[in-house]
Amino acid sequence: MRGRRVGVFGGTFDPPHIGHLVAAQRALETLDLDEVLMVVAHDPWQKSGDRHITPAATRLELVSAAVAGVADLTASSVEIDRGGPTYTVDTLETLRAADPDVELFLILGADAAARIPTWHRAGDLAALCTVVVVDRPGAAADGVIDAPMLHVEVPLLEVSSTDLRARAAAGRSIRFLVPDAVAELVDSHGLYRAGPGSRVSADDQH
Repeated sequence: MRGRRVGVFGGTFDPPHIGHLVAAQRALETLDLDEVLMVVAHDPWQKSGDRHITPAATRLELVSAAVAGVADLTASSVEIDRGGPTYTVDTLETLRAADPDVELFLILGADAAARIPTWHRAGDLAALCTVVVVDRPGAAADGVIDAPMLHVEVPLLEVSSTDLRARAAAGRSIRFLVPDAVAELVDSHGLYRAGPGSRVSADDQH
């Protein structure tokens, strides 16, 4: 019997949006995965210092709300539980140690895939997972690591967490760009708003 086929879709998810969910769902279906873990970064070391990052526990709450009731998409706290800087190779090793027979598929956008050579212990990825690049039709990101890469085409959706933070800071709606439950949490927590007492200032853009 084959081991479980699990997608690992990591990110800051600040906030999670429909583009994240479409990519995860498309990978789930195209690659016949049993589950996709939406892994919330604890301390995204390549972004730390560039801007304020919403606390990990809050971002996990947002992702949990985004996937609530969605079959086979799961919010994962594996990196938060481990603590410290977030290194993908450590996450893959943790998941493999918990289930030695699991087949892991690391799901990345083309931009993230192009940065793999800068990652911590990038040379160890090939032994731990299959890299899956999800991007618009016709895009390619081959050659970034010495291992086969799979490609999954996704619809072109012009939405980003950066833009969503800017919209919220300006008092503009993010409705329909994120699941309703996420929009409600962003509002109730006062995330990304400008002004005294807000969790994120107006210039918090990356």
